[in-house]
Amino acid sequence: MIKNILHIFTVLLVLSACSTTKYVPDGEYLLGTVEVKDYEHHTDVNTTLLRDYVRQRPNARWFSLYKLPLATYSLSGRDTTKWINRTLRAMGEAPILFDSLSALHTCADLEQQLRNEGFLQARVDMTVSQKGRKKKSVSYGLHPGEPYTIGRLRYVIADSAIATMLATDSTRRLLREGMTFNVATLDAERKRITTLLADSGYYRFHKEYITYRADTAASVGKKQIDLTLHLALPVNDDGQSESATPLQQAHRRYTIRNITYSSGNPQDPVIHLRRHVLTECTHLQEGDYYRSSALQNTYNHFGRLQAVKYTNITLTPVDDSLDCHIQLQTNKPSTISFQPEGTNTAGDLGAAASLTYQNRNLFHGSEVLSVELRGAYEAIRGLEGYSNQDFMEYSVGAKLQFPRFLMPFVYHDLRRIANATSEVSLLYDLQDRPEFHRRLVSATWRYRWSFPHRHDRFQLDMLDLNYVFMPWISDTFKKEYLDNDNSRNAILRYNYEDLFITKIGFGYAWSNGGTAFKSNIETSGNVLLLGAKTFGAEKDKNGHYRLFNIAFAQYAKVDLDLSHAVRLDRDNQLVLHVGLGIAYPYGNSTVLPFEKRYFAGGANSVRGWTVRTLGPGRYKERDGRINFINQTGDMKLDLNAELRSRLFWKFSGAAFIDAGNIWTLRSYESQPGGQFRPSELLDQLAASYGLGLRLNFDYFILRFDLGMKAINPAYKTEQEEHFPIIHPRFSRDYAFHFAVGMPF
Repeated sequence: MIKNILHIFTVLLVLSACSTTKYVPDGEYLLGTVEVKDYEHHTDVNTTLLRDYVRQRPNARWFSLYKLPLATYSLSGRDTTKWINRTLRAMGEAPILFDSLSALHTCADLEQQLRNEGFLQARVDMTVSQKGRKKKSVSYGLHPGEPYTIGRLRYVIADSAIATMLATDSTRRLLREGMTFNVATLDAERKRITTLLADSGYYRFHKEYITYRADTAASVGKKQIDLTLHLALPVNDDGQSESATPLQQAHRRYTIRNITYSSGNPQDPVIHLRRHVLTECTHLQEGDYYRSSALQNTYNHFGRLQAVKYTNITLTPVDDSLDCHIQLQTNKPSTISFQPEGTNTAGDLGAAASLTYQNRNLFHGSEVLSVELRGAYEAIRGLEGYSNQDFMEYSVGAKLQFPRFLMPFVYHDLRRIANATSEVSLLYDLQDRPEFHRRLVSATWRYRWSFPHRHDRFQLDMLDLNYVFMPWISDTFKKEYLDNDNSRNAILRYNYEDLFITKIGFGYAWSNGGTAFKSNIETSGNVLLLGAKTFGAEKDKNGHYRLFNIAFAQYAKVDLDLSHAVRLDRDNQLVLHVGLGIAYPYGNSTVLPFEKRYFAGGANSVRGWTVRTLGPGRYKERDGRINFINQTGDMKLDLNAELRSRLFWKFSGAAFIDAGNIWTLRSYESQPGGQFRPSELLDQLAASYGLGLRLNFDYFILRFDLGMKAINPAYKTEQEEHFPIIHPRFSRDYAFHFAVGMPF
């Protein structure tokens, strides 16, 4: 394996060392490295952001190391009539030639940006060095000097009403005397004032009415700028200030006079939405001042309705008021779709299909009703002792979504502001395996909501009922596992009993730029246990309370997930991820339900292991027929680092390192070595490494990952198998994964 890796790196080095100057004309130079250096090491200068002002960047490097796209282009021949040459050029990247004029423009752009950030005496020099016969590298040296600060600050407002309004809002000003002069902050203050006025009835106000006057003469030698903000009066059609009469010396403040609705469907003049729905989505109010944010919220709320295809809002000025006309074009209410799919479960091939009916305006309030029928078939191979080698599944589910809060005690303003969805769903799922038949009945009552201009989302599961029962279990399976008193099968027996799961939960997610955080907490069985104790219910022989003679699960579960992306350059990105989950059975349960247990390995976990083959802890499976039960746990930790690099066309590559495992919180005889012990955490962390290929079609991503085991905690005493990274064996240590979407 080591030899194979060395061969791969040798090929990469040879390719990248190919004559990358093959297509560089005589007298021209290939652009090598480009650097932006701050020679004064000023803490307020961000060279990473300043690199965006460099007009010429060198050819892309895979994983910031090899210029393989350029090398691929250089492998092509000069005869472009041959398909192989055209293909190599399409896959590769043409050489980027050093342009002295672009370099001079870059110096000017960098100087201007530094001045915009307050370094008015900034200077940028350029150093060009020749590398070999046909390569040149460029270094841009920054000499910012000391930044200028704002000295005297004045606001000159020609409109007295606006001056009074801004005076009461002075605590929110972005400009302060003594702060560093920055053009971006000046522009942000213009936008803030414009937004404030546009939300206060000033329909025709725009930021061009606001200008600045900067004066450095009054503070010579002090590196200060006296700054004056001017807010001008409105202008008439001739471009002159409207100052003929006192009434024309102020910006007009508009109120909403009338709000009307009409259908945008030429064949159907009727809007098939209830009046209450129309007014709830309309955030502009008759008699109130015009607000730009209310107009945008009106667009957003109508845009969320599944029944609405298109929204157009027209505002017509009438003296000091506005007439608002909202035109709505609606979708067809009902659709039917059919979706076939192929399945592959651990090598067992199968097929599935679903038929879905959807009504997007059930009660004329854009309520969405979905009814889905699904069937699946899978041929099971190598299952000894069973004549029927097939797996079959049928399910019917119904889901009703309301585009608003359907919850008592939610005040009116929250209903209008939040982008909320209320959901009720029912599901019946029938699974027939050769070993057993399994049925699932599920009912859910859920809320999802978010707020405009915020980066977080919320979910509340008011009630999630699941009833799992086994109408038939084969004699072979029952004899070997369920009727066997061996304690190794305790977890297996528990998960093949009829069971109630009554879950309530809350989820919170936040994302901004390259950082994303997700959390979820849920619990089950507390209300049922309280009721059982209150009414003096009796326990069964296993010490469990039962509902309708069916045991119910009781547990608490918390999941946390955090990822952060660091952009290295335009083609490379480092993504870091940590995931932690803990679930604890208590009260009426000593074992978690199988659906709530954690597993490790697979395309989104430690990728050196296939799905459900890692852990818990140092546990080593010896009976492959039931490892899908024993290789689960109550706690999970995932640590991932992935370097992502754009390759060519729609292809991207990745190099990753994963670590993690699962553990049990209790000690189970069927899972020796699986219990979590803080002192053994580092010894029980599994690690892997590997390479991946991604095919990005914009609307979905196909992902191929090849992972190799690095540290295997299941073989602590066997040195060779405990450290596969030192003693690799490809047939033993590799795992190949195919998935849709990114791992985190």
